[in-house]
Amino acid sequence: MKSILLHIDHDHAMSARLQVALDIARATNGHITCLQAVSYEVFAPGDFYGSAIAAAMPVIKENAEKLRAETEAQLEHEGVPWDWRSVYGIAPHRLLEASPLADIVILGPVEAGYDRRGPSALVGDLVMNAPVPVLVVPEDAGALDVGAPMLVGWNGSSEAAHALRAAVPLLACSCKVTLASVAEPSDKARFDFPQAEGAKYLSRHGIDCEIVEIPRGEASIADTLFSAAQMRECGLMVMGAYGHSRLAELLLGGVTRRMLSEPQMPILLAH
Repeated sequence: MKSILLHIDHDHAMSARLQVALDIARATNGHITCLQAVSYEVFAPGDFYGSAIAAAMPVIKENAEKLRAETEAQLEHEGVPWDWRSVYGIAPHRLLEASPLADIVILGPVEAGYDRRGPSALVGDLVMNAPVPVLVVPEDAGALDVGAPMLVGWNGSSEAAHALRAAVPLLACSCKVTLASVAEPSDKARFDFPQAEGAKYLSRHGIDCEIVEIPRGEASIADTLFSAAQMRECGLMVMGAYGHSRLAELLLGGVTRRMLSEPQMPILLAH
């Protein structure tokens, strides 16, 4: 992954995803593009004359410049090539515009200024619309050991196949890859692509993997996969996102929604 697009913002996971971007860049001899999108549009009910916007603009600008200075000061000593893009506008639009010439987009699970209930709208927009995989990094992910075990959540869908293909550069660095599916005897299995097909694809890239089918039990699929990854001391999970419609996930819940609501490790997603 030679071209790494990193979202720069004031959210709690900023330090964690910067470190993960550095880890990936070192492992793949990659380049980090830091994209900081700044918008001065402030919503204030009753502010007919724009006084709230006028008061907020200097503060927003000062905070953005401070974050840039702090981040650039750290990058100067990391020995990794990087560049900085400061753009005006909202983050989803600007990240999507930059994504076609990136190999991966790195985001936090929660946008700055929002609470932690439910997955980030920013992550959903990028996963659904960007032509590259999205790596979601929680704030307690200190680093990404690309040589650590990695787990691929497999349900046989085209989304899972897309995620597997997108993750090959990282999976190739792992000491052990597990292709895991969760057995659901009460449901009609959907296996457009059986696990064996995923394993064959990886083998053509020189990647051996262990095929595992995990009993569902009483836990959710998300918790079952997280438990399986933690038991194997995995540093990364790979999975297809929004196999059902995104609206259905939001209304009824779903594996992607649960995964992103409380991510327990970095998760690479593709739709």
